[in-house]
Amino acid sequence: MMRRLPTLPATVMLLTITAVTVASVAARAQQSTIANPAIDMDGFLRTSVEAARHRENRRLSEEDFLRLALEPGTVVLDARSRQMYDMLHVRGAINLSFPDITVESLERTIPDRATRVLIYCNNNFREAEGPFPSKLPTASLNLSTYIALYTYGYRNVYELGPLVDIRTSKLRFESKPDAK
Repeated sequence: MMRRLPTLPATVMLLTITAVTVASVAARAQQSTIANPAIDMDGFLRTSVEAARHRENRRLSEEDFLRLALEPGTVVLDARSRQMYDMLHVRGAINLSFPDITVESLERTIPDRATRVLIYCNNNFREAEGPFPSKLPTASLNLSTYIALYTYGYRNVYELGPLVDIRTSKLRFESKPDAK
């Protein structure tokens, strides 16, 4: 009888859980020497695993992203810096730079946590290194943004999945006229 190998998502989840466990042990050791109640590594790692599970079926094709973006009440969120956003962004997207995501800024920008939020990042686009410079895959802004929104209670979040060539994309882009 042949033993079935785990599927890729199961393998990724197993590796994630292992990494979280190792990181959690290391974090506890560090916390014992320098305490800061405003920073919770264990909580972050637990929430990241929950968010990863939640995200599994929330990655959209370019066509689905376009379709959902046109539906009333949907917010397209660009969490890149204001400078990069001004250079080039998906038409209609609002900018809330990742370092500026807080309880207050989210309440102002997306007051209803049930709002459908579509996100994209640098690593969704190629042939546009100026406004969309690539990050390491493990440092993709989509991952950080998804986890942050999930942490703040936003569960109706979807992300653009594929790597899209900006020259042939069906998405419409715009820039601020004086952006550099």
